[in-house]
Amino acid sequence: MPGRRDDLTRLRAALTAFFALDGFVFAGWVVRIPAIKEQTGASASALGLALLGVSAGAVVTMTLTGRLVRRYDSHRVTVACAVLLCLSIALPSLTHSALALGAVLLVFGSAYGGINVAFNSAAVDLVAELRRPIMPSFHAAFSLGGMVGAGLGGLVAGSLSPTRHLLALTVTGLLVTLVAGRVLLRIEPLAPAERAAEEEGAAEKEGAGRRPDRRTRRLVVTFGLIALCTAYGEGAMADWGALHLEQDLDASPGLAAAGYSCFALAMTVGRLTGTTLLERLGRTATVVAGGTTAVAGMLTGALAPSVWAALFGFAITGLGLANIFPVAIERAGALGGPSGVATASTLGYGGMLLGPPAIGFMADWFSLPAALTSVAVLAAVAVLVAVATRRATVPA
Repeated sequence: MPGRRDDLTRLRAALTAFFALDGFVFAGWVVRIPAIKEQTGASASALGLALLGVSAGAVVTMTLTGRLVRRYDSHRVTVACAVLLCLSIALPSLTHSALALGAVLLVFGSAYGGINVAFNSAAVDLVAELRRPIMPSFHAAFSLGGMVGAGLGGLVAGSLSPTRHLLALTVTGLLVTLVAGRVLLRIEPLAPAERAAEEEGAAEKEGAGRRPDRRTRRLVVTFGLIALCTAYGEGAMADWGALHLEQDLDASPGLAAAGYSCFALAMTVGRLTGTTLLERLGRTATVVAGGTTAVAGMLTGALAPSVWAALFGFAITGLGLANIFPVAIERAGALGGPSGVATASTLGYGGMLLGPPAIGFMADWFSLPAALTSVAVLAAVAVLVAVATRRATVPA
């Protein structure tokens, strides 16, 4: 079946491109947060509330996107959300108040949340078709895109205005969407929307009120809670890592931007080896080892007295968190289809919803380094949840 294999190869390549684009665009925004903060004159608390717009927009649209995927298919929804994502990234640089920034970030977050549910749903279907735990490879592309986006952002931070930089991201993103989107739209989804809806309706009719359905819902929520704890860490690194290096450790804007780049590089390496790790250790052991590593790394990154030690801690944190979120989303999707992905993603990005304002307020009350230690606390919670539910989530 050469034709079928070719379709699967092209599908994997197109999805990988969209994951990378998502990370690239998001990181490009992240490294300009200090400049946008100065432009708007926002305090740490006000900036935290404005950044809440990204996560709020993502969480609000995720459940809706799950329904859209079932109705229209994951491929078309992915392309539509990618276009909106690329257009909306240019908006933050046009704002001059925290309120306006929060409003445009709500739009950006809606596109960000939508594309995450759509392409994760398509990736879950491909994982099931190939019968290999390749989900970390897609998230490795996201991290690689983030690393490149942060690295380029750091290079131009001192010479290019946020407006020109973010507009360049829009143009680049639309070009990638044009190429990868044409490939994606020509391939029939592995789980057609009509069939998915019929299967879900049948499952609801046959299993309503039975214990297996309740157990499935509990497991999806469990995976969502694990995703929440780790997404909190990713959001904290994205939104506050550069500011911590620049504000607390007197790093230059370019070196501060390298903080997220180190985090993304380590996460990329961890996810590129994720399939091998999962095949050898299993899901539970991978989550436990990763969470424990992230605890040690974040404590180092937050409390280290020098820039280089903090960068090392950020890298260790990225390595530890690398495969936890992909495992959680993949298992939720395998259990619940697009609805499972939407539920776990909503809970997971709820961590990003909680993170920006929580860290902002804790930074005002205590200090930013103390606030960042909360990432280590939630990584430890993810480990405890994984251990407590290890018997319920087998096979691992």
